[in-house]
Amino acid sequence: MRTAFIAVCCLALMGVAAIRLAAQSPVEQDSTGLPGDHFTLQGALELFKKAASPEEFEKLLNTADNHVNNLDLNGDGDVDYVRVVGKKDGDVHVFVLQVPVSEKESQDIAVIELEKSGEENAMLQIVGDEDIYGERIIVEPDGGGEDDEEGVEPEPRGKKRGPNASPGFLEPLFTPRVVVNVWTWPVVRFVYAPGYTVWVSPWRWRVYPAWWHPWRPLAWRVFHPFRARYHAGFAVVRTHRVVHAHRIYTPGRVTSVSVRTRHHDSVNRYRVTRTTTVKTKGGAVKTTRTTKVTRKRR
Repeated sequence: MRTAFIAVCCLALMGVAAIRLAAQSPVEQDSTGLPGDHFTLQGALELFKKAASPEEFEKLLNTADNHVNNLDLNGDGDVDYVRVVGKKDGDVHVFVLQVPVSEKESQDIAVIELEKSGEENAMLQIVGDEDIYGERIIVEPDGGGEDDEEGVEPEPRGKKRGPNASPGFLEPLFTPRVVVNVWTWPVVRFVYAPGYTVWVSPWRWRVYPAWWHPWRPLAWRVFHPFRARYHAGFAVVRTHRVVHAHRIYTPGRVTSVSVRTRHHDSVNRYRVTRTTTVKTKGGAVKTTRTTKVTRKRR
């Protein structure tokens, strides 16, 4: 009897768990549990597109009504101030979005990388920091088309698809992604104008502009609809096109030990990292670290 009772209890608990899982809203299922849930990369690019200068862009990022920044990395109950730190090398610009989390530490959230590709042509991408998003997330203006998927064996050109495919029909491998020319964006024209002085935010921990007043972060269920509205017009991609700018940024990347420690468990739940050791023909040992994302990001 005791065994039967335990079995019934176990089945009941499993049923309750299944009901709760089925009752989860799409909003809850779309949450990764990472701090990046509370900062929209697409929204940051939309504000960058609207801004007349990097200084104005910083102000837009820290305006509550824009609903782009909902971060509270240090857990003090207030939304963090995001500063913009510019860097420049010839026709290449980098704009680091960074949060001072304490008197001694700051954490990069993302970096906008901008390169001039012609006399009146420029391309950009925003790259989310892996400590914030669990992986390196790349977002760019959506010009249509698609990336060639990594790790997927492409179908040979000329393959007929479907039972009714006509004899002469050739299925294209994929439609190449169109890279958007952002030269007409006001902020892009501003930073490429003669005499432009690189913007480096003067604000730091507990030293903020008079117009800024922190607000309480919104709950995920409340913030998510605002975040989702920025998705149109931008695409998450795998191809890192703005290579020179990223080389400028990488050596100066800023991370916070306290932020990494605080979100260690959620990051580990999001991704699984494994190490593979391979011996080459010459006898040398090559070690490769591969990160597998365990949850699909939307």
